[in-house]
Amino acid sequence: MVDEERTPSPEEMLRVIEEQSFATVRWLHGDPRLLYIPWGIAWLLGFSALFLHYGLGGEPYAPISQMQAVGVLLSTMLVAGAISAYGIVRMNQLVRGESSARGAMFGYAWFAGMLLMTIIAIRVSPLLPEEESGLLWGGSSLMVVAVLYMAGGAIWLNWPMFFVGAWVAGVDALGVLLGAGWHALLTAALLGGGFIVIGLWLWWRDAR
Repeated sequence: MVDEERTPSPEEMLRVIEEQSFATVRWLHGDPRLLYIPWGIAWLLGFSALFLHYGLGGEPYAPISQMQAVGVLLSTMLVAGAISAYGIVRMNQLVRGESSARGAMFGYAWFAGMLLMTIIAIRVSPLLPEEESGLLWGGSSLMVVAVLYMAGGAIWLNWPMFFVGAWVAGVDALGVLLGAGWHALLTAALLGGGFIVIGLWLWWRDAR
């Protein structure tokens, strides 16, 4: 008979240790596929819709209204925020005490920041021209994301997360200065596509 309870070989034990070490690092630092890729998809879809509405020369590239484009952006960002919040919760399942409290407060900060941004935009946007109104929605939402990513990087000493937040702030600022059409294009390309690439690269790097 084959001994089904044989002692594992050193090679098998080393493989198990490596797998568990990788899983622990992933849980403590967050799965980049949950923290980056959802935002990338949301921005790629939402800001592409805004870009098609505004165009670069004042003429729309597709028959999409501003409210339809903003609706795509907000709905996809809502989904992205929920997925990222799930990723943050996973980051805190293996920690206790102050680290766990930081994670909880950080999650509440995401909710409060996005809620306040939405309230301000709803109140102010009707007073602005259409393009400036869209720029308010897009610019303010990216501002909240940039600040919170940088704050998250500081909380967990996660330099990639901090620098990504700074990158979001820089792209947002440049886009706001150039105008609504350019802001939508830069955000869709550099942040939407960029976040997808970053999430996949960080996941691939951690998996090696």
